[in-house]
Amino acid sequence: MTSETNHKVVLAARPSGAPEPGCFRLEEEALLALAEGQARVDVSHLSIDAFIRTTLETSAYHGSVPLGGTIVALGVGRVRESRAAELRPGDWVFGPLMAQAVATLPAALLRKLDTKRAPATAYLGVLGLTTGQTAYVGVREVGKVRPGDTFVVSAAAGAVGCMAGQIAGLEGARVVGIAGGPQKCRRLTSELGFDAAVDYKRDDVAEQLRAAAPGGIDVYFDNVGGWLLDVVLDQIKLRARVVICGAISQYGGELAKGVRGPALYLRLAERQARMEGFAVTHFPQALGPAEDALASWLQAGRVRLPEHVVKGLENFGSALATLFTGGHTGKLLLAV
Repeated sequence: MTSETNHKVVLAARPSGAPEPGCFRLEEEALLALAEGQARVDVSHLSIDAFIRTTLETSAYHGSVPLGGTIVALGVGRVRESRAAELRPGDWVFGPLMAQAVATLPAALLRKLDTKRAPATAYLGVLGLTTGQTAYVGVREVGKVRPGDTFVVSAAAGAVGCMAGQIAGLEGARVVGIAGGPQKCRRLTSELGFDAAVDYKRDDVAEQLRAAAPGGIDVYFDNVGGWLLDVVLDQIKLRARVVICGAISQYGGELAKGVRGPALYLRLAERQARMEGFAVTHFPQALGPAEDALASWLQAGRVRLPEHVVKGLENFGSALATLFTGGHTGKLLLAV
């Protein structure tokens, strides 16, 4: 029997620093009658992404959640009821389902999924817009990785980092991942095919990186920013490419007031290198080919992405906090 109520996670207080569970509140609301063109979806899994933290600010690139507003999140689920011809009950869909148990929204915002091609959660992970497709665009379209390149990626044990390293390896690069702790570093080299790993929690990060990439770095895929970006900039080669995907180390304060930029940015001029930022939505023409390639690699066993699943909508705040404490490897999901 389906419930006639919805449970949703709302913003109770704006965080200062890493988000804490107390910043969120679980609320219940009655489900309204479905309007023409809408679909009602039982949410299965939510993607726990770093961009969610930016939406908790008073102003943000991805939009700001008001106090009391439902938290933004991408997710997958099954259609319960539909008043749109293109969707039927039982269909798996992807979309901006938000942090809630039941999503009611225009069918035009939902994408019907082919779960014979890949499991539903893969559309949040390996094939996901914020994960696999972001990594693909950053490696191929922005970094333009070539065979023989030395490719370094930060937050390498995270979802985008895991995928970026594997894609760069398929392009013929030597891949070095930067991750926190010996266990994560071992997983990169023993399970995901990275050539070397650097533990940023040790004191000798620059020396580790120099040993892993003795000839210098051709492409750096940055998910972290902060002091680590300076360490890498000091070791880039002539005509290197620095890809700015994110800066999770800087998401702990008010982004509108600024973040710490690189002190060694002049290495770009000295070595005729370039630094380019991107969002996956800047490359709509690449998204179809990206998903096709990722699906093919997944089916062939050429890429994989571990899933770390937190259960229960009431644990959304804890799951988001985990993203910033490094308590997971691979794709972080919430099973609603």
